[in-house]
Amino acid sequence: MTSSPPASSPPHLEVAEGIAWLTLRRPAHRNRLHNEDLVFLMESFRRVDADLSVRLLVLQAETLAERPVFSAGYHTGEFDAGAPPVRFEEVADALERLRPVTLCVLEGSVYGGATDLVLACDLALGAEGIEMRMPAAALGLHYYPSGLRRYVSRIGVAASRRAFLTAEALDAATLLRVGYVQELLPRAQLRPRVHALATQIASLAPMALEMLKQSLAELARGEWALHRLRGREEATMASEDFAEGRRAFQEKRAPQWKGR
Repeated sequence: MTSSPPASSPPHLEVAEGIAWLTLRRPAHRNRLHNEDLVFLMESFRRVDADLSVRLLVLQAETLAERPVFSAGYHTGEFDAGAPPVRFEEVADALERLRPVTLCVLEGSVYGGATDLVLACDLALGAEGIEMRMPAAALGLHYYPSGLRRYVSRIGVAASRRAFLTAEALDAATLLRVGYVQELLPRAQLRPRVHALATQIASLAPMALEMLKQSLAELARGEWALHRLRGREEATMASEDFAEGRRAFQEKRAPQWKGR
């Protein structure tokens, strides 16, 4: 979403019709993340997790029309302020483990630690022409462990090596090829596609959606266990929602989910 006029404010959370919209709002400063922003993001995650009506969280950013940036990552000036109230790694980890499905919208390029916020989401859509750059080695920094794991598990070791060991930007075509984003669209088409996809996800059976997300995340992390996957399969097959889904399919109508 394009801001007018440029501003610099903490993020904003809005919840409506089963969808939580979490927006970064420092476009004039390339949506860098301050300590207060990290605190707000963690509070928002807790609020969203506790609201069982929310089936999808959309992480987005206000951007400038010229050279739009989703986020430049953690504000480097904050490193000199002592121990932060919330570590960046904790924010990314909490985002990855959220109960609802998460969708990241990249209307602009993404840099630094913010690249991991994208990886912590289940899905990501991007505008044509964006880029991603991980400058850790250019800053003399070894990245935190869970971020490295997300990189390797999401886009593979080859693409991760290219990102970390060269500190060069990866262009939009590369991001699509390695799976960093699932779709690239012309900027004018991105927002309509986001709303259509958000509506589609929010219409799905909540119990099955949450359990599938959990299982896919565990498989990606290599932390899965067959009994947990089987247990979720059996729970959904015995659920009222599965019975309702079959009835709705036969009656050619929209299902009325109960989440159980």
